[in-house]
Amino acid sequence: MNLHETHRRSACLAATLAALALAACGPAKQASSKTATPEVTVVAVKRSSVPVSVELPGRTSPYLIAQVRARVDGIVQKRSFQEGADVKANQTLYQIDPAQYRAALNSAAAALQKAEANLATTTAQAERYQVLIAGNAVSQQAYDNAVAARKQAAADVAASKAAVEMARLNLGYTDVVAPIAGRSGISQVTQGAYVQGSAATLLTTVQQIDPIYVDLNQASVAALQLRRDVASGQIRPNGPDQVKVTLTLEDGTQYPLTGKLEFSGITVDPATGSVTVRTIFPNPKYVLLPGMFVRARFEQGMNENAFLVPVPAVSHNPQGQATALVVGPDNKVVQRTIQAQSTLGDKWIVTGGLNDGERIVVAGGQKVQAGMLVQAVEAQGQAAQAAAGADKGGAPATRQDPVLARAQ
Repeated sequence: MNLHETHRRSACLAATLAALALAACGPAKQASSKTATPEVTVVAVKRSSVPVSVELPGRTSPYLIAQVRARVDGIVQKRSFQEGADVKANQTLYQIDPAQYRAALNSAAAALQKAEANLATTTAQAERYQVLIAGNAVSQQAYDNAVAARKQAAADVAASKAAVEMARLNLGYTDVVAPIAGRSGISQVTQGAYVQGSAATLLTTVQQIDPIYVDLNQASVAALQLRRDVASGQIRPNGPDQVKVTLTLEDGTQYPLTGKLEFSGITVDPATGSVTVRTIFPNPKYVLLPGMFVRARFEQGMNENAFLVPVPAVSHNPQGQATALVVGPDNKVVQRTIQAQSTLGDKWIVTGGLNDGERIVVAGGQKVQAGMLVQAVEAQGQAAQAAAGADKGGAPATRQDPVLARAQ
C-alpha cells in the first residue's frame, strides 16, 4: 500500500466519523428546542373605577303631535298653508264655508234680543204686582204668576246667550287653525272637499320635533341586573341630572348634540320583555325625524371594582363563557373563567374571576396550554397602563343590552 492510498483511506474515515457525529448531534439539538420554555407577554391587572353605560335601540317620536280635524260640516273653501312648512300656533290652515254658521249666529242673536225684551216686560210686571199685592189690589195667584213669568224669561235669556255662544263657536270653527306650532304634514283634503264635524274628518297633522323624544327599549333582565349591582354596591348610580345621552344615527354617524333622560317606564311589554326608556334631544336643524331608528348610550353609574383587560387576552370557551390565561407565581399557566359582559374601547370590563395584581397573557397564548411552564415578559406601553387601570378617562363602558344583541 503506497502513501497515496493511505491518505485516501484516512480521509474517507474522517468523513465517515464526521457524518456520524452530525447525525448524533441533530436529535439532541431538536430535543433541546422542543423542551425550550415558551415565552408569553403578560400584564398585571389592577382594580379601577370604570363608568358603566348601556346602549339601547329605539325610535324617535314627536315632542308634540296634533291631528287637525274638522269640527263643523261644510265645504273647504281655501287651504292657507304649504305642506311640509312650519306653522305657528293658531295660524289659519283651512277655511270652511262660513255662510250658514254666520246666519245661525245672527238668528241666535235675534232670539237673544227677543228673550231680553220679554225679560224686561215680565220683570216690570212682577215689580208692579209686588207693590199692588201689599194693598190687596191683586191676588196672590196673579203675583205668583208674574214672578214665575219673570224667572222663565230670565231662563230664556240664559238659553239664548248659550245659543249665541254655540253659534259663535261654530262660526269660529270654520277657520281651522293649528293647535300647536310645528311642521305640517300632507293635506288630506283639497279645496272643494266636503268635511264633517260629526265624523271629525282628518285634514292634516302638525308635529313639533324640536325638541324630539327618543324612546328606547331596555330588556327587563338588564334592568334587574342593574338593580342587583346597585344593591350590592358594585355600581354607584348616577344622579338624574348627571345622565347624559349620546345618539348614533341609522347610518352610523354620531349625533352632535347630547340629550337627557326623562324617565324609565314601569310596565314590561309582555311581547318583547322590555320597558320603555324615554330620552329627549334638541333638534334645531331637524336632523332627527319621527320614526327614525337610532341607538342611544347613557351612563348608568360607576363600577368601583372592575378590571380593564385588553381584548386579545379574553377568549370564549364552547359554553360561551369568557376565559383568560393567568400566569401564576410559579410561572405556570392557569385558565380562568371570568365575568366579562361589557367593553370600554378596546378593553373588556372584567367584574369577576381575577384578583388584583395577577398577570394575564396578552400575547403568545396560542402556543401554550393550561399547566405549562412559561417565561413571562411584561408588556410595555399603553396595553400595560390600561390593564393597570391608568386609563380612566375613556368612553364609558358599554353594557350590551339583550334586546340590542338580538337586533344585531
